[in-house]
Amino acid sequence: MEIDTKVVHGGQKPDGVTGAITPPIYQTSTFAFKDAEHGARLFKGEEEGYIYTRVGNPTIDLLAKKIALLESAEAGVVFASGLAAIFSTIITIAGSGDHIISDDTIYGGTYSQFNQVLSRLGISVTFVDTADLNRVEGAIKENTKLIFTETPANPTLKIVDIAGCAEIAHRHNIPLIVDNTFATPCLQRPIELGADVVVHSMTKYLGGHGDLIGGITVGTDEFIEELNAETAIEVGATISPFNAWLTLRGLKTLALRMERHSTNAMQVAEYLQSHPKIERVYYPGLESHPGHSLASKQMSGFGGMLGFDVKGGKEAGKTLMDRVELCTLAVSLGDVDTLIEHPASMTHSTYSEEECLKVGIKPGFVRLSVGLENPKDIIADLDQALELI
Repeated sequence: MEIDTKVVHGGQKPDGVTGAITPPIYQTSTFAFKDAEHGARLFKGEEEGYIYTRVGNPTIDLLAKKIALLESAEAGVVFASGLAAIFSTIITIAGSGDHIISDDTIYGGTYSQFNQVLSRLGISVTFVDTADLNRVEGAIKENTKLIFTETPANPTLKIVDIAGCAEIAHRHNIPLIVDNTFATPCLQRPIELGADVVVHSMTKYLGGHGDLIGGITVGTDEFIEELNAETAIEVGATISPFNAWLTLRGLKTLALRMERHSTNAMQVAEYLQSHPKIERVYYPGLESHPGHSLASKQMSGFGGMLGFDVKGGKEAGKTLMDRVELCTLAVSLGDVDTLIEHPASMTHSTYSEEECLKVGIKPGFVRLSVGLENPKDIIADLDQALELI
């Protein structure tokens, strides 16, 4: 099936008992055993079944199966948040005394986790520009256990060569992990390009309606079994069955939403690129974007995220964000509503001023998650706010 058919039907079929087309929510913490021997067999792994929702739940398992299918992976594990998925994935592969490589431009929460939490566990991190394959190669050490990257990167929309990074990783017998939150499997499937593991904040485009928190890791059967058995169950960062069901509901319209997000963002990007009060626009769909050619090769669309530098720096950007009326001043992304924010003081405040400048987040940099409104109305709102600068 094509991807837009998979998001509707993939991994799902009518309920075997009732015939319900929409999968049921198994909103329970505990499952009853037929008898004592049945319970013992389940705990020993001698028989398939459910014990406790932290260990397994039909609604959550269906979601993991569906997203793994969309990402061309063999299996997946669902978590309570994207950060929980990333943390559990990392510590399954690396431990005290090990080293990992991460792109230097990633979500601020991930950066803080890598920079602070992993260091307390004895895992060292080298941050490099993974778009420069020579730097990736040069950062590998004897104790390097993995390479982690985002593409398009949050918030600068930097494009990383997934196949190139995978080739380097595999030459050194280490896995490549890609955060595919911005693109979603509708626009980009890193495993098909050579990545070993893909992570998502399902809070964003996969859920799509700003009403849930969740994360997922997908990969091979072998790795997911290890992740589940050695980390996920014991750490216990389990998504609720209701949030899993909300994500399943949101996935049904993912292909349509990503198509509209992308066309809207392209129109907004073109408008901003021609505006005299905008210094630079960061959107991979624009030919002026340094990663445009690569994005055209490894993505089937350019997504709904863009960034731009407002002339006049931070104060000008603040004026813009305070004066928009249709756009909502809020963090997160991938919602049906257009969301606007200031990364340096909000989502990426975990970076120092120097670190922000190093990765291209200027004081006047604004991030826009373009929603599903009519693009004329989004542009009109930005235009009236820019006039006040």
